[in-house]
Amino acid sequence: MSESLKDSTILLSRILLMVLFIVFGWMKLTNFGATVTAMEGYGTPLPYLAAIISVVVEFIFGIAIVLGAFTRPLAIIYAVYVLGTALIGHPFWRMTGPEMLGNEINFFKNISIIAGLLLLSVTGAGRFSLDHKWFKQ
Repeated sequence: MSESLKDSTILLSRILLMVLFIVFGWMKLTNFGATVTAMEGYGTPLPYLAAIISVVVEFIFGIAIVLGAFTRPLAIIYAVYVLGTALIGHPFWRMTGPEMLGNEINFFKNISIIAGLLLLSVTGAGRFSLDHKWFKQ
């Protein structure tokens, strides 16, 4: 694979990996009260702080990864965050019926997203990124 195609693929991967988080992070930011209420409903410890963290990680860090800024460390932080959301938000092992199936699917989708984030932490952001401009990665 040519370097240009490789870097273009990494850029596309960064964008596609973050679309979900940026969209929902924006929704959490613009409906912050509802986000805190949802965190309470999940039984999340310190729901107000958890809501702030979710907005920062999903929206702010999501934009940073799309831009390729501090990609490797943010991808690791993101992977830990996504694991936490999988365990807190999709505990399918405590459920039955259709609710279990939907949460099991979402849990394993999160695991797949973690795989992409870990891969990004290894490959870095590629040539089409702020990291490349700043750090010549």
